[in-house]
Amino acid sequence: MEKKIKKSVATLLAHIIKIDRRDIAKEAPLFCKLMEMDFDCDSEEAKTFLKQTLEEEYDLDEHIAIINDALCDDQLSKMHILEQLNHIIYSDTITPNDYEEFEKVKKALFSC
Repeated sequence: MEKKIKKSVATLLAHIIKIDRRDIAKEAPLFCKLMEMDFDCDSEEAKTFLKQTLEEEYDLDEHIAIINDALCDDQLSKMHILEQLNHIIYSDTITPNDYEEFEKVKKALFSC
């Protein structure tokens, strides 16, 4: 289950990078740092998660549901994930779409 949550959080964080078409080389260090801090991902594993998310199709709602189910009673961890998402958003030019995505994720994470 931990690997599934790790992949879902990685997908959530990488989603902003993907939809904004951000510079991967610039964003990868922050992404890797966040994944290492909270999921003990080494740099290579985090880069693999990022690369997969950027190259593959995924259902963001499914990944949010996985996180929500795993952390249903853990409001603090959910807030921490939102904080990480916010770090990714603020690491580059912020768009109105970024705010919409953040609000969508926040609403979905706190639905249980």
